[in-house]
Amino acid sequence: MSNTSAPTALETPPTQALWPQALVGLGVLLTGAALAVGAIGISSQAGYSGVGPNFLPWLVSVVLMLCGAWILWEVKTGGFRQMEEPSGARHGYWAGFVWVSAGLLLNAALINTLGFVLSCTLCYLLAVQGLRRASGQAGVNNPVTWMWDIVTGLLISAPVFWMFTQFLAINLPGLTASGWI
Repeated sequence: MSNTSAPTALETPPTQALWPQALVGLGVLLTGAALAVGAIGISSQAGYSGVGPNFLPWLVSVVLMLCGAWILWEVKTGGFRQMEEPSGARHGYWAGFVWVSAGLLLNAALINTLGFVLSCTLCYLLAVQGLRRASGQAGVNNPVTWMWDIVTGLLISAPVFWMFTQFLAINLPGLTASGWI
């Protein structure tokens, strides 16, 4: 009879299992530090409500550095204990990645030509198609599904365009000179 038993959740994982966790923590910490270096060059002159334009970059950099330090502390004290096995497929679904990437790239390329509303609708349509295909939904090639995605994209992008241009007076590329589309 053997004296070996299954490891408990509180035991330290092997060192090789901790390296990826440490790299994530170090990456988050360095990203926060890089943002802090960039925030140094932003003016601190008070703007709206006494908050300067450098407030948010400093806030994000400090929070990222705290999160990175916390992740490294977790690694030092035994790693991410009691982690569940990841769900989903063993490998990424590259076709879905291509659909989402195409949506983002076409949005950036066509926003001045098609205007904000139509280019964002196209981005939404392609991204949703990629996500539907990645999750294995049935009927992704059904024209009714495509039409619902187009209508939903329009219902999201048109009010966003209108709020930015009419209420916030921020110029976004429009399809017409009226400022409403």
